[in-house]
Amino acid sequence: MVVARPEIRTSHDRLLGGHGSPGRRTYDDVVTAPVPPAPQPVSATDPLRDVVAVMDRLYSPGGCPWDREQTHESLVRYLLEEAHELADAIETGDRAGMREELGDLLLQVLFHARIASEEPDPFTVDDVAADLAAKLVRRHPHVFADAEVTDLHQQWDAIKKAEKQRSSVLEGISHTQGALARAQKVLARAGRGGLGDTVGAALAAPSGGAPGEVVEDGEAPTADERLGRELLALVARAEADGLDAEAALRRELRRVEARIVAAETQRAEGSASPGRSS
Repeated sequence: MVVARPEIRTSHDRLLGGHGSPGRRTYDDVVTAPVPPAPQPVSATDPLRDVVAVMDRLYSPGGCPWDREQTHESLVRYLLEEAHELADAIETGDRAGMREELGDLLLQVLFHARIASEEPDPFTVDDVAADLAAKLVRRHPHVFADAEVTDLHQQWDAIKKAEKQRSSVLEGISHTQGALARAQKVLARAGRGGLGDTVGAALAAPSGGAPGEVVEDGEAPTADERLGRELLALVARAEADGLDAEAALRRELRRVEARIVAAETQRAEGSASPGRSS
């Protein structure tokens, strides 16, 4: 049978792209297979288990054709978008938006776990949750094991290094995040690892050349090298002052954007005034 598209708009509808999005498949673009009965709530007090059941139905054969086509790779863009939208809601004080975006981010966790459950070396959302609980307990011995600690950051880094057998303080820093945030992460890790002097020497050294190559002091840096160094020096100052460089820049951008929108509104109102020549 063919099931009519529901009228209720949800965050899942938005993930599908809505009606008429070019190059995107929606419920109206595909012929649906016979739909299994809707999952019954596990209990009136377990909405988290209920949403796991809903995601299971969406991805299972006979569920949503668009969902069934997705892979971990195809969902990366949505994962990043939802994380950014949640950050926007938090930084602008949008409580309703924060609640919605947390749900959308949770959807991504459930989606990836559901896909993984059918792959080689499978795991489920229960495995993800169990691993997370164990990791949180393991990384907080001062809470769960009465351990004494003087520097929580150093303890955290030491435990992670032992767990993951890391040979460098830089291992595990994502290369997909923005350069500003990544730069501050690198500087913070280096500082906690006792390598702050190395960072300072690198900032003071001549620019240019390949990694490890000695560059003559008289060789002038290019314009982009100078800019990169100046930006990194600003990030280093932010880290030293305990500030989030990325968040500071976002706040300043919002201020400038508000001025731009106000100027556009004023211009539009002026153009619409009676007697104004075109």
